[in-house]
Amino acid sequence: MPESLSSDNAFPAPGEGMVVTVFLTVNDVARSRRFYSEVLGGEIVLEENPCTIRLANSWVIMNPGGGPTPDKPGVTLQPPETRDTVSSFMNLRVADIQSVYEEWTAKGAEFLTPPIDREAELRCYLRDPDGYLIEVGQATGMLHGHFARQG
Repeated sequence: MPESLSSDNAFPAPGEGMVVTVFLTVNDVARSRRFYSEVLGGEIVLEENPCTIRLANSWVIMNPGGGPTPDKPGVTLQPPETRDTVSSFMNLRVADIQSVYEEWTAKGAEFLTPPIDREAELRCYLRDPDGYLIEVGQATGMLHGHFARQG
């Protein structure tokens, strides 16, 4: 656990500096909580308001969408409307992509493709229940100066 976090509190509230969390606007908190905890293996820190999952060395925070608030005037939060256009995605780096692919597939994850060798890394993508894209990658060639081919 990073030194900036209280050892008796898994919630991402640093005593100094900062920690990075990912916030996802979701349609169904319980469904997303199950996916991130049961399929991806995250630890539930807070069930709701906002749902907080510790996932490896980071946190995923999830809440339903909503309209503007005083601290974000003019901003409405909503889950992705389409699966075809993405402006950002979560990137999970793993030590053994094939075993992760097999384990998460057995737990119900739906990958777009099996892991593909891109010279620099092995890589594949899956979607969470709201359609958020998640890249899963294992560094291979990049560790030896071989970088990804284009396309």
